[in-house]
Amino acid sequence: MTNPLARIESHPHEAKRLIGINYNQFLALVSLAEKRHVEKQAEIEKNKIRIIAPGGGRKPEMSPKEGICLCLVYLRQKPIFEILGLLFDISKTKANDAFNYWVDILREILPASQIEEASIDSQKSQELQRMLSEYELIVDSAEQALILTCRLSRTKKILLW
Repeated sequence: MTNPLARIESHPHEAKRLIGINYNQFLALVSLAEKRHVEKQAEIEKNKIRIIAPGGGRKPEMSPKEGICLCLVYLRQKPIFEILGLLFDISKTKANDAFNYWVDILREILPASQIEEASIDSQKSQELQRMLSEYELIVDSAEQALILTCRLSRTKKILLW
């Protein structure tokens, strides 16, 4: 199997299909995530009690670029971690660990969704409710078991939850 990062680097026009963003956006995301990764490692290093001298020990199996690509491939394609590990030539446990590490970094550098922001701030919550009350969503009867109805104004509005 071809490593998705190698495929993206050799065919940049396929980045959108594989990871959901274009190649230039991917490179910008990698640079931001690498900066945060370095900061995070520096914080860990400050509090670490050393047994082995700095620079010693086992080298990481994945570069930050590969870790970010792994995270984006998982978020876009949703393969099981065993398949993800095969794609990146690592074990399923390391694929899971890499995904969880990089998704935390991406959460820190990417903007929060409006719903996440509204859950923190009541003023933003009221603004979001006002914006949503301007829209009406019609849901197929097969989907009605999955919906939550809310009365936001005079008419009944339906929100997918």
